[in-house]
Amino acid sequence: MDGRTNEEWLAALREPGPERQQALLDLRQLLVRGLGYALAKFEDVRDSDLDDFAQEAILKIVESLDTFRGESRFLTWATKIAVRVAYTELRRARWRDVPLQIPVETSEGEFIPQTYASPAPGPEEVTVRREVIAILNDAIANELTDKQRQAIVAVVVQGMPLDEVAQRMGSNRNALYKLLHDARQKLRQRLLERGLTPQEILEAFAETKSPQQTVGEMEADGKR
Repeated sequence: MDGRTNEEWLAALREPGPERQQALLDLRQLLVRGLGYALAKFEDVRDSDLDDFAQEAILKIVESLDTFRGESRFLTWATKIAVRVAYTELRRARWRDVPLQIPVETSEGEFIPQTYASPAPGPEEVTVRREVIAILNDAIANELTDKQRQAIVAVVVQGMPLDEVAQRMGSNRNALYKLLHDARQKLRQRLLERGLTPQEILEAFAETKSPQQTVGEMEADGKR
């Protein structure tokens, strides 16, 4: 099935008729085989999933034929597209049953869990960290719009992928970026108004990943 040259694959897939149908069937089988190797570490991926990934990839491949520049074998190029499709679908599947808005708050009414305020650092860091979390929770609850709050909680607190959040909110990646940027600007401004310097904010979360990323992104936004 892989005996075609790059030119033969392109010609067969572009021209309607029996040759195109056969080429599509061959390509599907080859992609399923390639995906089987690429996704072997995922124990919960079934044969039917591989077939679905291959079918979706073929749609993208056919739409993108004009972008193939012949720098590699056609099948290598097509398989890379199929693997990207598969990984995207697997990431989406991870969040498929996770509600976008629940939990929006913790049982204590907080958006950012207090577990981030671990007592591991010194007393001063713990105090600043708790103050930052309290300010952020208040600002998220009272100063962000509903959409900004939804986006911040989903992306920053729950850790959902941007594409998944954008799709659920009926938006797109660029619009979500803008929504998050505006929300972070509001949160950053609220922290600065309360007398916290950017250095204090960063040092407060020096050993915790999620809040540091959140505040670090606020600071980066402020410098743009």
